[in-house]
Amino acid sequence: MSVEIRRIVTGHDETGRAVVQIDDGCPSRIAPGTGVEAIQVWKTEGYPVDNQGGEDMGAPFAGLLRNGTIFRVVSFGAGYTPRRHRTESIDYVVIISGEIDMELEPGEIVRVKAGDLVVQRGTVHAWINRGTEPCVMALVMIGAEPVQVGGKVLGTEG
Repeated sequence: MSVEIRRIVTGHDETGRAVVQIDDGCPSRIAPGTGVEAIQVWKTEGYPVDNQGGEDMGAPFAGLLRNGTIFRVVSFGAGYTPRRHRTESIDYVVIISGEIDMELEPGEIVRVKAGDLVVQRGTVHAWINRGTEPCVMALVMIGAEPVQVGGKVLGTEG
């Protein structure tokens, strides 16, 4: 990955005092395809979130939970072109470095760059890096109900 992440997770000791429970480099990584690498920082299950205990919720790497959240950092290498897909989530995306095209429906392309923010609401999309440098983004994915149009649930494939 083009960026190293230091993950600091706080919690409480046995007296209720705030402490650092984890200070590491995010061991849960995957490379789902050529040119992309993802780091899972944290995940939660259910609402409201349970802040008790000291379990490392950064590992193992998890797919999106319908009733939870996932916080990831993803690096898309130069030339990366994935499949279009739809997620059953609302995603808060922060572009940390580089730039990348967000392709929605065919012909609907938005170039985003470092410092840009995207709120993606269950839309069909693909991230396409047409540049010469990697694009690194942080995203928080929150499980959501599937999108429906005219009473029909839209599929996850683009």
